[in-house]
Amino acid sequence: MSYAIVYSSRTGNTEMLAQALRNALPKEDCVYYGTPDVKALAAERLYVGFWTDKGSCDAQTAAFLARMSGKEVFLFGTAGFGGESAYFEAILRRVEERLRSGNTVIGTYMCQGKMPGSVRERYEKMLSDPAHASRAQAMIDNFDSALSHPDAQDLRRLVEAAANGR
Repeated sequence: MSYAIVYSSRTGNTEMLAQALRNALPKEDCVYYGTPDVKALAAERLYVGFWTDKGSCDAQTAAFLARMSGKEVFLFGTAGFGGESAYFEAILRRVEERLRSGNTVIGTYMCQGKMPGSVRERYEKMLSDPAHASRAQAMIDNFDSALSHPDAQDLRRLVEAAANGR
């Protein structure tokens, strides 16, 4: 079965996931690898990766998903906030809603991803406001825990999820 790996990656996290899939899947069946492009629509199965923006996929991925029809789809993504599967599931539900009917989601995977240092700086500024200090500290703690992600375990879990979707 022909496939394409399509991804949007602002910080490199989702690109790491896409590369792990590329290394794990049969190279001879790949018709496209890269950022969203109509060339990928030639594949029967699409592995579509995104970064999380306001609780859903980024705009570039959303536009690509809207163009797909009659495809098997495996969705994968990264989010700066993590640790709770319910959060990831809610994001994936919103992303799935962007697909037109006639596409079949064969699997999904999400993991935490590191964020730019500017995000931590913004959280640190929030610490000076007593009304936001405890929330800001929780956000800083999350930022720090995200620094190592995606890690080798995240990549292994992605490949396993994709294998189960086949």
